[in-house]
Amino acid sequence: MSDHLIIATANGETEKVLTLLQEGADINATNQLGRTAVLAATYYNQVETVRALIQCGADINLQDNQLNVLLHAGASGFLEIVKLAIAAGADTKLTNRFGGVAIIPAAERGHVEVVRALLNHSDIDVNHINHLHWTALMEAVILGNGGERHQEIVQLLVDYGANLNITDREGFTPLQHAKQLGFHKIELILKEAESEGFSKS
Repeated sequence: MSDHLIIATANGETEKVLTLLQEGADINATNQLGRTAVLAATYYNQVETVRALIQCGADINLQDNQLNVLLHAGASGFLEIVKLAIAAGADTKLTNRFGGVAIIPAAERGHVEVVRALLNHSDIDVNHINHLHWTALMEAVILGNGGERHQEIVQLLVDYGANLNITDREGFTPLQHAKQLGFHKIELILKEAESEGFSKS
């Protein structure tokens, strides 16, 4: 029954999911990938199914071998599921296989509204450092393309207290990387933030 439940959630068959739960299916059972029903629904961006499963008490913090609901939705830019997970009290301290919290891949991939939602509505640590010794700000600079979305993300991160002085393992700051990559607008954002920081201190 659990396999049927997880397949139904991946397909977004919410009514069938609710019926299976009423018939005794385990809402937090996992398939061979270690994936729960709510995580399977998240992978396929089945927003209404995720909503129904959360309302029925699904544990959104359970991870497969890589991700949980918030981590996958954040990395994929699934804003509505990110909002549902935050509202349901998702643990923002859980990390992916690179040791990153949800805001880091979201920042890297240019998911502006996901970054905004995490900063506005959760207790996400804007200065969390992953296994590469990179923060969300560092990833937005190094792995971004320097375009408008990444500029907006850098500004958001700065506005919400990103530490400009956290370096990579080689001792380079986000500003130094922005200069090296020729991301002039990001460089300006970081310089302005730096000067504001000095004027406040």
